[in-house]
Amino acid sequence: MSSIKRFQVTFDCAEPERLARFWCEVLGYVVPPPPEGFATWDEFTRSLPPEEQDAWFVCTDPSGVGPRLYFQRVPEGKAAKNRLHLDVRVGTGLVGEERLAALEAECARLVPLGAVRGQLLLADGVDESCLNMQDVEGNEFCLD
Repeated sequence: MSSIKRFQVTFDCAEPERLARFWCEVLGYVVPPPPEGFATWDEFTRSLPPEEQDAWFVCTDPSGVGPRLYFQRVPEGKAAKNRLHLDVRVGTGLVGEERLAALEAECARLVPLGAVRGQLLLADGVDESCLNMQDVEGNEFCLD
């Protein structure tokens, strides 16, 4: 039996393209080329039946290392805390004031993109400091 090496992270959301483009900016991901036979994603979208238009969007790690992110439109809104969230690793290897500065700098970059700052959790002797955030649809993530 072989082990699975690749996976995709799927987000349920209201506006797939908007949320995908936010995460492209956060992670340095890119929107892949449109399907063969289409010059643009808009052209592809217009070719779909109305109920399927803008129903999903994708972004990928340009290096091919990170997981593909898939965003799918769902009718219901977010109702509770995420059961799973992304940790955006901006402070790896940093401690103390240097780590806090890295977290704050990334927060300052993301807020103008639509992110919402949450609670700063300071190092406690076991875990390093991290900063809770929300994306443009209210999904929680951490700057870690």
